[in-house]
Amino acid sequence: MLKWLAIVLIALVALLQYRLWLGESGLRELAEVRQRVADLEAENAPLRARNARLAAEVVDLKTGLDAIEERARSDVGMVRRDEQFFWVPDAGGGQAP
Repeated sequence: MLKWLAIVLIALVALLQYRLWLGESGLRELAEVRQRVADLEAENAPLRARNARLAAEVVDLKTGLDAIEERARSDVGMVRRDEQFFWVPDAGGGQAP
């Protein structure tokens, strides 16, 4: 009787060890999931940095007029009334001779 109980317990432990190491939802799948998480975190890192920059720009645009003026100058090409605008063709964008 005791011999059969020991055999059953050993078989049960072997079955559980098989499921842990090689079975579905085992350690191999855990390693694969961890690798996918690491890959996705690496992919999201630049996006998080971009979101932080955009959030800082939104705060700056809401609070400061300097940022609005800089944005208007660079994106739209606006100038103030007391300024003169000189357009020089091929300045800075051409190749040096």
